[in-house]
Amino acid sequence: MLDPDELLDLAESIKTAGLLEDIVLDTDGILLDGRNRLAACEIAGVEPRFTTYTGDNPRALIFSNNVVRRHLTKGQQAMITAMACSFSGHSLRGLARTHGLSRSRLSAANVVLKYAPDLAEQVRIGAFPLDAAYEAALESKAKIAAMQEKQGRLDQHAPDLAKQVSEGRLTLDEAIATLAERQEQTRIRKEITDADVLRKADGHMTPPLAQLAEQGDITWTQAHQQAEEYVAQRRTVIHETQQAIEQAAQHWTTIRAQMPRPGTALAREFHAGLSPEAGELITHLTALA
Repeated sequence: MLDPDELLDLAESIKTAGLLEDIVLDTDGILLDGRNRLAACEIAGVEPRFTTYTGDNPRALIFSNNVVRRHLTKGQQAMITAMACSFSGHSLRGLARTHGLSRSRLSAANVVLKYAPDLAEQVRIGAFPLDAAYEAALESKAKIAAMQEKQGRLDQHAPDLAKQVSEGRLTLDEAIATLAERQEQTRIRKEITDADVLRKADGHMTPPLAQLAEQGDITWTQAHQQAEEYVAQRRTVIHETQQAIEQAAQHWTTIRAQMPRPGTALAREFHAGLSPEAGELITHLTALA
């Protein structure tokens, strides 16, 4: 409906120039188009003139007539058109071309209609701007997507928790938090088990950390800490040893070329100037060569 001032202006126009466009009823006498003109006629004291719609798509008539009203904003026109599209099956592109509206504005209205239907009606009647409604609808869309993603995780990894959510015994966020705790515990226990496998392969004879945690001799947190420390120390030892071997290899060609024959005075003097560790290394390397 027009606001009171606009309605009075329309009434004055009808009183002066007459009713220029018939008020449309369906075959049952239900008003399809012209409620502002009908109200203005009553105000102006002018006898309204009616015509009967005999087509088969009264909704299309209502929306096509109302979307081109001059007093509607582009946002209202876009929303009315998107609403029409929702039940008419027409494409947004076709309706945009027909009514001279931008596709981006129609798309925004469609998003509002889908994700914030309460605001869609407010946009239609001009009580809320389309741009603000669109921003709110995008937030709603993001929240829905996040909820769907969480529900999908539960369905895939924790059907029992998903069932509790559907039964109302857990909220979605509570179930997701429980799933995260489970997954964290699974990760920790796997890292402990992997460390135990390495310890056994490295020749350690002490009981596995997982066994100690199961028995209650240590907590799972302590077992995880020891597992992390063992893996880190093992990695460091391997790296430092590899570096030392690479350094020795870089000089071995020179050492082997200058090595005197065993048992000679030169060989004895050569060894005499070395530390016990270096002498042992030379003895081993010479034997291998």
